[in-house]
Amino acid sequence: MPVTDLLQTFSNNLLPILLISGSGFLLGKYLKVEPRPLGRVTFYILSPVLVFNLLTQNQLSPDQIGLMMGYSTTVNFLVAALAYLTGRIFRLDRTALTIVVLTTMFSNSGNYGLPLVAFAFGQRALAYAGVFFVTNAILLNTVGVLIASLGHMNIKDSLLGLLKVPGIYAVLAAIIMIRMGWRLPIPLERSVTLAANGAIPVMLVLLGLELQRIVWSKNIRALGISTVFRLLVGPFIGLGLSALFGLTGAGRQAGVTGSAMPSAVLTTVLASEYKLDSSLVTAIIFTSTLLSPLTLTPLLLYLGR
Repeated sequence: MPVTDLLQTFSNNLLPILLISGSGFLLGKYLKVEPRPLGRVTFYILSPVLVFNLLTQNQLSPDQIGLMMGYSTTVNFLVAALAYLTGRIFRLDRTALTIVVLTTMFSNSGNYGLPLVAFAFGQRALAYAGVFFVTNAILLNTVGVLIASLGHMNIKDSLLGLLKVPGIYAVLAAIIMIRMGWRLPIPLERSVTLAANGAIPVMLVLLGLELQRIVWSKNIRALGISTVFRLLVGPFIGLGLSALFGLTGAGRQAGVTGSAMPSAVLTTVLASEYKLDSSLVTAIIFTSTLLSPLTLTPLLLYLGR
């Protein structure tokens, strides 16, 4: 790959994201802005509205939505399973192994992945990326909680928690709208469009705010395994499964990019809730995010050809 092409791909697609996220990082560092309130606004309003708008505006069929959800689920489980086996080979302790599985299974396909796909591949691919993101959120709130609790959780509470994930309702509402051929009234449609347009910039600022809270860990083996599997193994698995699932065009671009994203910021919530090593989790998130331009730049160039 020519160096000029790599530089152009980086500057056009990744640099804008890093600049906005960097502003969030500085905002948190010097003005002590807390990410939690902005995160709740994003999770409960902006993110589900964005997903709904993407699906209805681009008219993905229910079959296409189901295919992308199946692809995302398979990618997540396969990457996590291979990372688990590698962690066992390196004799990681139980807590570190749990963290490796969590941080490799769940990628930052939301506040990093969505804007990246939008910049690199356009609105059609962004609709598929929205489905990938929602699938990730569903798995995080079910399977992720099960993994983090190490078998000591209340299954009923986990399932009830799933009902609180607003992105699920956004997908269901979009599928109903598409199947019935309905359109929102103009005032409501414009409200959805306004909120959706603001979602991605807010997500990027939130990413910077979250990364500002980094705490370093000395567990280099666990950090290395998770980072390598998220940034290097993930995209290779994504490419292979895209052929198996028959993904082409915008779907393939969105799916493979989602599989190559760094670790999800929301895994810090599970680490805190279930008393895992938060310093290791945040170190993995920060390291994989910091190194991600090195792997994502050539991948975007390859997928764009």
